Amino acid sequence: MLKTSAENGNVFDPRNEECGEMDMTNEQYYDLIRPYEDARRLLETRLEILNHSLYGSRAVCGPIHNMQNRIKAKKSIEDKLRRLGQRDSVSNARDYLQDIAGIRVICYFVDDIYNVAAGLKRQSDLVLVKERDYIATPKPNGYRSYHIVMGAPVYCLDAMEYFPVEVQFRTMSMDFWASMEHRICYKKNPENRERLEQEFLTYAAVLKEIEEKFEEYRERRENGWPPEEAD
Repeated sequence: MLKTSAENGNVFDPRNEECGEMDMTNEQYYDLIRPYEDARRLLETRLEILNHSLYGSRAVCGPIHNMQNRIKAKKSIEDKLRRLGQRDSVSNARDYLQDIAGIRVICYFVDDIYNVAAGLKRQSDLVLVKERDYIATPKPNGYRSYHIVMGAPVYCLDAMEYFPVEVQFRTMSMDFWASMEHRICYKKNPENRERLEQEFLTYAAVLKEIEEKFEEYRERRENGWPPEEAD
């Protein structure tokens, strides 16, 4: 049965570890991530099915360009719990973190993102935990993406529990911008940070305009219109 934290709505396993609030050992970390890996694989399979079935025979290719996945490393879990003011224990990881398992889905166009996400949310055995639309409302720095956290059922012996998987949807241009911004600005401490941030905001607008031009070209092609001639 899906449980949520009263404070933050996180999905978690209510069973306490024998160690209580002791720091997480390597062995406990590997035990912790096993069901999250199962939940991630389940969602990846659902996404692969949507990719080849969503548009049927009318499409040359599916809406997904590629997918990436990851399980949060032990140190990343510990660091994030400390930023949240929590001790780095197994029970706290289950209670407070919704992104231990993650999938990044790179689509061709914005409407592909919404179509795939809607197909995922329609599946009755999955639970929508959280949804953030940074495409409709970009972050102040220009970041655009569509984030959902889905609770996926994991069966073991005679029990079933839901585990959260964060799914980030991006177009190729959104992913390019986010990857470069992360590399240059996020993890480092570059000189002239304010100037760089302003420039990246400009680049986000340029990429959005290019993306919209490609979308326009695709719509014209699908509707049987000849492409506009260059001046």
